Amino acid sequence: MCDCLVALPPATGRPFTLFAKNSDRPPDEQQRVEWNAPRRDREPVRVTHIEVGPSSCDTIGCLISRPDWCWGAEHGINEAGVAIGNEAIYTRLDPRTASPRLIGMDFVRLGLERAESAGEAVEVITGLLEYYGQGGSGHDPHGSTGPKAYWSSFLVADPTEAWVVETSGTAWAAEQVGEARAISNRTTIPAFDAAHRHPEQPVERFVDPRLDASKAVLADRQVTYGSIAAHLRSHECVEAGWSVCMHVDGVEVTTGSMIAELHADGAHRAWMSSGSPCTNEYVELYGSRTTVSPTPMRPGSSTVA
Repeated sequence: MCDCLVALPPATGRPFTLFAKNSDRPPDEQQRVEWNAPRRDREPVRVTHIEVGPSSCDTIGCLISRPDWCWGAEHGINEAGVAIGNEAIYTRLDPRTASPRLIGMDFVRLGLERAESAGEAVEVITGLLEYYGQGGSGHDPHGSTGPKAYWSSFLVADPTEAWVVETSGTAWAAEQVGEARAISNRTTIPAFDAAHRHPEQPVERFVDPRLDASKAVLADRQVTYGSIAAHLRSHECVEAGWSVCMHVDGVEVTTGSMIAELHADGAHRAWMSSGSPCTNEYVELYGSRTTVSPTPMRPGSSTVA
């Protein structure tokens, strides 16, 4: 489970885009906040479950939050000012029937490493999806919750535009964001939702309250860093623990969070919180006032290791 939102300049009232995500994962999973420097891949890249052909040019440096058992990332920002986050979604197609291929977190990291704009990131994600497919566990198979398969949706943004991408197997749809948008653990693009949403998914209990709360924050203009940070720490919910800052014992908790400012002049900034943002401060790890750290943040702390 996760929640992701974006506010473009018309919604922030400033010359930058605000992007944010809470990453909800198994309670015992650790996430590593890492800087990945640009590199040249001359051989296939081993991602979480399979190998992917090398990039045609140098990759783009990116700051990511990565569950320590997998190659991919929950969210991140690259040097070009592209930010991406993903969500687990469920459709009429059972993800447990798919063989191990790419998982949602692989698409996030590959998009950050290979795209210089939000539009290019959509092309990277959908191109890889069509060529390699998706499948396999998005949870550590040896972790406390065991393997878990799901499809993914994505929120992709840069300083001037943003896109939502939703998938079911190799089927996908993309929709450009107007001024602001939120996504959560369900399909939201109208035609794709009508065709693919799982009819038995209890979205009204576990998803829609979080999604509605995100929409309310985005509707209260101007959207600010402070309003988003307060939202990511919030505990309003219908079902106990299933809040934007999630605390469901033995199931899922918020184990990582990011807020990013994406600037057209390249002065991008990003703050990360490792662990639940309600108990950990956001630390600026990318921006004009900081130096990007190549060392990981300790899980559950608010300082850089």
